[in-house]
Amino acid sequence: MSQIKLFIELTRLKRPIGFMLLFWPCLWGLTIAYDFNSNLLIYFFYSALFLCGSILMRSAGCIVNDIADKNFDKKVERTKNRPIASNKVSIKRASVYALFLCAFAFLILINFNNFTILMALISMPLAFTYPLMKRFTYWPQLFLGITFNYGLFLAWISITNEVSIVPIIFYLGAIFWTLGYDTIYGFQDIKDDEIIGVKSTSIKFKDDPKKFLFISYSIFIISLFLVGILMTFKIYYFLFMIIPILQLLVFQVKKLNTNQSIDCLSKFKSNNFLGLIIFINILIGKLI
Repeated sequence: MSQIKLFIELTRLKRPIGFMLLFWPCLWGLTIAYDFNSNLLIYFFYSALFLCGSILMRSAGCIVNDIADKNFDKKVERTKNRPIASNKVSIKRASVYALFLCAFAFLILINFNNFTILMALISMPLAFTYPLMKRFTYWPQLFLGITFNYGLFLAWISITNEVSIVPIIFYLGAIFWTLGYDTIYGFQDIKDDEIIGVKSTSIKFKDDPKKFLFISYSIFIISLFLVGILMTFKIYYFLFMIIPILQLLVFQVKKLNTNQSIDCLSKFKSNNFLGLIIFINILIGKLI
């Protein structure tokens, strides 16, 4: 039981915000591509596959991240008690866990078409090199955005089996969404990060974070409008857009207090609600 508890702690399974932020772009891409006049069972089946895949890959990613950041985590108040940093789980055992999780994720992946499988495998180096980026660049959140939102692209091609301008624009916009919310998340550890020498957009833009967040979220909002135009959605889609706009620019940016870790975490977690709102908005565009 103690090992099970350590595994759950290691993979952050008690913190669903991580895999939900990975899952929402998958569901967006799937929903925007799917023909709802066809068999809905396929839509729900693919949704379940992407959810399982998100949980498995996020869990594996957490392990790889903790292995790479073991020495850094020991020096950060929020992360010093993580299983690997505190030596409760060995790197060897954690590596075995990660391999098993990836193996199960591959069993999920082979249910899709060959193009989706190929594109997913191509993205693997990005997923597992992200933890190293904070050592070399102030833009690790950009690499996270590229990795975390790739499921949007995969979901689209799992249905259409082809590339289109719509998922590309949506994917690029979602990258800026992640760039914004993970910058907010990074303010929790900014003092410790500066001391130990790791880099982040939180540190790079600490003097004027709200301007950077406003630009990032505005690009994401523009991408949502462009997707609506390209998909020829009706006016209801654009009217409903006021909700994510207010959530992003007013709640997350204007009301953000970067000096309070609790507030940063609250704003970060609110993106789970935002993911749901955008999903509902896409459904409105597709069905009305």
